[in-house]
Amino acid sequence: MKFISQHEHYEHLRKKWIQKQKNILEKFWENHADFLRHLTLGGLGSLVILSTPGMKISPSIQKENYTQQVYLDTTLDKRVTLSQSLAPNLPDEVTNLSPSEETKIAGTLSDKFGFQVEAEMNGIRLNRTYGLIGGEQHLYRYPGDTLLAHFESLSDWAMFAPAGIAPHLGAWGYFAPSKPQFTTEEKNMEKYYIAVQTFLSPGYAENPQKYNEFFKYRKMLIVNPKTGQAVVADIADAGPSEWTGKQLGGSPEVMYLLGLGEGPRKGGVLYFFINDPSGTIPLGPIEPKK
Repeated sequence: MKFISQHEHYEHLRKKWIQKQKNILEKFWENHADFLRHLTLGGLGSLVILSTPGMKISPSIQKENYTQQVYLDTTLDKRVTLSQSLAPNLPDEVTNLSPSEETKIAGTLSDKFGFQVEAEMNGIRLNRTYGLIGGEQHLYRYPGDTLLAHFESLSDWAMFAPAGIAPHLGAWGYFAPSKPQFTTEEKNMEKYYIAVQTFLSPGYAENPQKYNEFFKYRKMLIVNPKTGQAVVADIADAGPSEWTGKQLGGSPEVMYLLGLGEGPRKGGVLYFFINDPSGTIPLGPIEPKK
């Protein structure tokens, strides 16, 4: 009898789920081919639908389709603009930024997202602000937590469960002392976490307690400068090791939001501290405001 590993089991179910979604989409295309062809015309798709004789689309669907298309077009435009604004101050390779590059990039990000980002706060900074990020596993959130408990839908499970769960706790231990005390806040703290090389920060060795207190769940803005995709994440683990060639790691959800969730699951990103003393900036995906 062949032993099937947990990973193989996940992959089997994930592939079945993807195939199921593909079959549903193909069936939907067969039943709504004319309607979908009009949508593929781009930003003017809904206007074409409105002017097509004989097509009976309800006003609510017309409005919803138009609103979604405008949102997608606007979001894409802002991401492209952000990427273009960052490009002149980025080195050709993913390496340390010069003080001048760092200052200009921090200014661009602050302007585009509408809040202050900084490379240094309270006299503390990381060893890098531009580095290679790699995919991390999920973290245990409370005693007795399981990988399955991380997901509320089959689609999320199919997308993110294959990453597995780390055998160790995050740098600060459990996110909540018990399951009854586990809240949505702690859920998002694990969902949108990053690991950074806290131990390589200038001055860390002289006062690790001070630095650990500063880094604990500190919010950071992570940006893929090639695509303009961004996420607000918190520091929940230390790493990766220097020998990996990477400077930080992201949860499966963070990697997905940065457009790095598939293939090598690695890429260059900018990462700056967020100055948010009032705690009003939520963790999760974020789009440029302009």
